[in-house]
Amino acid sequence: MRTVAIVLGTRPEAIKLALPIRALQEDPRFDPVVISTGQHRQMLDDTLRAFGLKPDIDLAVMAPRQTLPQTTYRSLHRLEEELRNIRCEALLVHGDTASTLAGALAGFHHQIPVVHVEAGLRSGHLHSPFPEEGNRRLVAQISALHLAPTPGNKANLMREGVSEESIVVTGNTVIDALQWAGGQEESFGDPALEDLRTDPRRVVVASAHRRDAWPRLPQIAQAFADIADEPDVRVVVPLHRNPSVREAMLPWIGGHPNITVVDPLPYLSFCRLVRRADILLSDSSGVQEEGPALGKPTLVISDVTERSEAVAAGTARLVGTRHAGIVEETLRLLRDPEAHRLMATAANPYGDGQATRRTVEALAHFFGDGPPAVPFVPGGTAADLTVEMA
Repeated sequence: MRTVAIVLGTRPEAIKLALPIRALQEDPRFDPVVISTGQHRQMLDDTLRAFGLKPDIDLAVMAPRQTLPQTTYRSLHRLEEELRNIRCEALLVHGDTASTLAGALAGFHHQIPVVHVEAGLRSGHLHSPFPEEGNRRLVAQISALHLAPTPGNKANLMREGVSEESIVVTGNTVIDALQWAGGQEESFGDPALEDLRTDPRRVVVASAHRRDAWPRLPQIAQAFADIADEPDVRVVVPLHRNPSVREAMLPWIGGHPNITVVDPLPYLSFCRLVRRADILLSDSSGVQEEGPALGKPTLVISDVTERSEAVAAGTARLVGTRHAGIVEETLRLLRDPEAHRLMATAANPYGDGQATRRTVEALAHFFGDGPPAVPFVPGGTAADLTVEMA
């Protein structure tokens, strides 16, 4: 039995790793050890609980107002201590967070092969998104196995000199999670949203929290307020818990009659909210995948994206971080039914719901315990997933 350490710390990592963790737990070839840094304390725990999971080891690295370097350092330091006591044959990390970087470095220092899930995403701009772009590039340099969601992600890695033999295109595990969530019964997660069952207005789900957007958060929040002035429109803002985000945005959106501000929702509740939405407006990486997969026009609050496939497919569009661009593109979709329809029916480039299976197969093949995984080839439409989740 192969012992595999899985390091995670944030809600997105929990969403995208939960089903692979469960699959590894059920596979007699593997003994997974889940290590949480606690980078997103409550949101992480709630998300893992929704999938019936809890960490085997909790590093509890966070402290109030902790800086990014402090989070990374404390995660690395605690991981170094824990890995001395675990005889693991691989260490699995996901994506591009401080927990990802710390996990990969700790594995590298202990000469444990690093497996990078959601490898190969690139914006082409080192400081956007920050620090994610830098983190994912650094992790790629010390990973032994790269599990790329799309063929484009594989091409990015090969351009950087990663050997093709160490890359497997799996699709994105977020699609698997969406399919699983669609079969669960769940409320909207907040009493303020329960009237969405009967509210006839069009719903825009809006959020912004990435560090590179912080200087423009007041302008972004003002854009949300102006969108909410449109007739028969309701804007729902799940507001990030970071105090810097809240202090910048609440003065603009807190009292608007057509804006509902809620705390970050449990994962299953957020999935239900996204299915109810008419438009998604966000800088969230997960929303850029979830929206296109569910046939929801997705407007990305950024000038660049590491998830270019949805933009190329036509189901997502970059709107920048300036007030005028955000408002103009959102109102265009609200006022032009044909423009909305074209984005809603574009192809889903991110997965077919089999990424978890390919992830386990790729890991087994890495150890010589099974045949190679058959790579994911894009080709499904958003409607395919929407029907499965109905």
